[in-house]
Amino acid sequence: MAKKTHKQRTAGRRSPLATVALLAIGLLTTGGAYALATTSATAETTAASQQQIDEGEKLFAANCATCHGMNLEGSDEGPSLVGVGALAVDFQVGTGRMPMAIQGPQAQVKPGQFTQEQIDAMAAYVAASAPGPAVPADRYLTADGDASNGAELFRINCAMCHNVAGAGGALTEGKYAPALGGVEPRYIYAAMVTGPQNMPVFNDLNISPEEKRDIITYLAYLDENPSVGGFDLGSLGPVSEGLFIWIFGLGGIVGITVWLAARSN
Repeated sequence: MAKKTHKQRTAGRRSPLATVALLAIGLLTTGGAYALATTSATAETTAASQQQIDEGEKLFAANCATCHGMNLEGSDEGPSLVGVGALAVDFQVGTGRMPMAIQGPQAQVKPGQFTQEQIDAMAAYVAASAPGPAVPADRYLTADGDASNGAELFRINCAMCHNVAGAGGALTEGKYAPALGGVEPRYIYAAMVTGPQNMPVFNDLNISPEEKRDIITYLAYLDENPSVGGFDLGSLGPVSEGLFIWIFGLGGIVGITVWLAARSN
């Protein structure tokens, strides 16, 4: 009877190989689901044609290779572009930051020199060299998100440099956080993903694509709604407000004092 019970227990035990197999299946399933979600959120699935890549290579050689190298390897004048992806090219060239007019602590925003078709070609060429962030799907580039959640995320992650109203602010060594009023959603999204200049990178684990859309929605709300407190004074907070009071408030008091003294005499 005892032998029979032992055999039954042995037969009911799970093999160690079964445990390993279950763990492997779980990891593969989780990893596959995450990869699918990340890919659909950060990249478009359309592949660039070889003709577009070849056109982008010509444009790159004529306008960018002097600083970034013929093979995107970088130089003393510019960083390597291997692995930066199409999104970084779309942002830097689309906003006119690249090519730079002059070397300085920070690339300046200026009118773009290329059409969107040419920008797409250069982005396709850079993206073909190594994997990198691609232009996201249009559904993440709209102002249809949650503005209140976007405001909270912006205050936590962005306001220390860009100001709570997105008015921008000064940084060290001649650098600055630019104002965000009127900036296209694609460039706001691209800045969060690629981290240009001094900006940190906010990947999908830090701020999800849906949350990035919420931040875009909040900034769009600021563009459409004027300051409820009257003159915004540049939305620079206590600095501009204190200067305004010092010049006009104190100046007004001095002027009234002089007028009263002159009238009494």
